[in-house]
Amino acid sequence: MSINDPLGDMLTRIRNALMRKRGKTVTPASKLRKRVLDVLIDEGYIRGYTEVEKDGFNTFEIELKYYEGDPVISQIKRVSKPGRRVYSSVKDLPRVQNGLGISILSTPKGVMSDNAAREHNVGGEILCQIC
Repeated sequence: MSINDPLGDMLTRIRNALMRKRGKTVTPASKLRKRVLDVLIDEGYIRGYTEVEKDGFNTFEIELKYYEGDPVISQIKRVSKPGRRVYSSVKDLPRVQNGLGISILSTPKGVMSDNAAREHNVGGEILCQIC
């Protein structure tokens, strides 16, 4: 099966697992997904992930985070899609829920959160928004 939007697929798997109150979810491994998961760990939205080889393919087993029975991630949304790329300069970066959420960007200096992008003074492609 061909996946046109691998990052969108991972975000949907996380969203579905959170709706079902699952502790873990599994997604195929890739470099972009790994970098996005690293940002989610740094910002405290997931507990962690491990890379597991299953049937000859590498997969990520993502441990989701809950606080008092409610998921830490209340909303996860893909912004830049394969059919419509969304770019932003550092001065035009939108704030997600007045700073309570984050945007994950792909910049020339790597994948990072919007706060880190402001610190490094770089813009880029807005991959997704999480709050």
